[in-house]
Amino acid sequence: MTLQGIGASDGIGLGKVLPVRPASLDYSAVVSGGPEIERGRLTAAIARFTETTTAMAESLRADVGEKESEILTGQVVMLSDPFMQSQMTDCIDGGQCAEAAVDQVCSSFMAMFAGVDDEMMRQRATDIGDIRSRMLSILLGREATDLSRLPENTVLVVHDLTPSMTVGMDRKHVAAIVTEVGGRTSHPAILARAMEVPAVLSVANVVDTLAEGQDIIVDGAAGVVLTAFDETTRQQYEAKRAEYLHQRELLNVYRDRPTVDADGNHYGLYANIGSAAEAQAAADAGAEGIGLFRTEFLFMDRTAAPTEEEQYEAYAAVAKIMAGKEVIIRTLDVGGDKAVDYLQMEPEENPFLGHRAIRYCLDRPDLFRVQLRALLRAGAVGKNIKIMLPLVTSVEEIRKAKALLEECKAELKAEGKDFDGDIAVGIMIETPAAAWIADLLALECDFFSIGTNDLTQYTMAVDRGNAKVAGLYDTLHPAVLRSIRSVIAAAKAAHIPVGMCGEAAADPRLTPLLLRWGLDEFSVSTSSVLSTRAQIHRWHREDAEMVTEHAMDCATAAAVAERLSQ
Repeated sequence: MTLQGIGASDGIGLGKVLPVRPASLDYSAVVSGGPEIERGRLTAAIARFTETTTAMAESLRADVGEKESEILTGQVVMLSDPFMQSQMTDCIDGGQCAEAAVDQVCSSFMAMFAGVDDEMMRQRATDIGDIRSRMLSILLGREATDLSRLPENTVLVVHDLTPSMTVGMDRKHVAAIVTEVGGRTSHPAILARAMEVPAVLSVANVVDTLAEGQDIIVDGAAGVVLTAFDETTRQQYEAKRAEYLHQRELLNVYRDRPTVDADGNHYGLYANIGSAAEAQAAADAGAEGIGLFRTEFLFMDRTAAPTEEEQYEAYAAVAKIMAGKEVIIRTLDVGGDKAVDYLQMEPEENPFLGHRAIRYCLDRPDLFRVQLRALLRAGAVGKNIKIMLPLVTSVEEIRKAKALLEECKAELKAEGKDFDGDIAVGIMIETPAAAWIADLLALECDFFSIGTNDLTQYTMAVDRGNAKVAGLYDTLHPAVLRSIRSVIAAAKAAHIPVGMCGEAAADPRLTPLLLRWGLDEFSVSTSSVLSTRAQIHRWHREDAEMVTEHAMDCATAAAVAERLSQ
């Protein structure tokens, strides 16, 4: 039998199933000892959670990486939120035991975050679910499953791979991971890729479907789990696994090479990041710059906006890490589907078309000024920072943002503070409006970066978080490809650099088209840097032209995909 899920971490895993079922968290027999006693139990449990989670974060930071440890430290921040804790104590004062208070409040927060369209926001629900389970375990005195000693070639089959599970995990014996929930950008996916373990996510009811000790094969690239197979099939997958490991090892030769095509033409190969810690990982992986620093992560998992000094320190740290290499920092991209509690954004019926990104920032100059001042000051550190405005749809938006930036320059000059007076300002092209007037926008910008994730969504009028229409979301659709081509052409005509920071930048099928059209910079996830450099390295301009001509003659996305796969 073959089970289909979402391929979240490449590779082939062969091994025996170990279903991980959580211990019972039933607290129906617990009786409240009174508000004072239950508040004391809650306070002690929070202290224990904070202590153990902080220790686990340090362990995860040492073993896996900074980005992955931040998932756990974020949980500490969430649970320390006074609002969440006050709701729990209110429940206790109403006569509930500590367990019921934790369950009720966490469940309420989980339902709130699970209902939004943004994948990153939905991860908050997963985090709070992890907090709920571990807090209840502490209150009930029940231990989690021990994963520190595992048999060789173990395939972990879990409902959800939480960060706390990975701490102390016997990773060298984990052949693969299969979960019942999660997508490519979910925490389980991030953790699996960081551990370099093949993973298939969102396989319905898999924990109850597979038996302990059952032999299975996990194909992390195809998103397939084989539960019944013959010896010939096993040997085929063992060969595929060996070849995959061999190819991954070969990519290391590209780590310190320049990013050039087969004709010697140079391109920028940058990384997308969300924190200063990720910048170091990107530099270590061979990235030649930062093509997208998502600053919204600085504003999340906290109770107030970061100060100018906090933002300055974060931006300056990345500038120093990259040591003179370009760092493109996107201004705050929140609103609608990316809610930040303390900003008190109003719910919207259609958040993707709502009050978000540059629209929100221009309406909140108090908030925007703080970020622009921090960016200008950090720009003086290495003279390598560029400012990028998200979701631009008009010339007016760029002019308003630049006018505000000039006001910030005047303020800093009057205060005698160092800043980069010549800092470059560009935009993300991620709407059909921006694509259609790219020639006009180019006159106002120092650079373009194409955000294919949203450009595809808006061009195709497809909510990429809606499973019923997910099949229509395809960057290879002729409409999307024509938009990309025209944007690059507009940038070339205006003599400004143009990059791409969407997922499509790492898609090997698109590499010849992007080279042919003249894309200057590819900005990809850190894990895709070497494979993208290898793809660029293999293409001659003449071959790319031929492939592009054939692909652009196609009338459907399926036809384009078939041509490019050939």
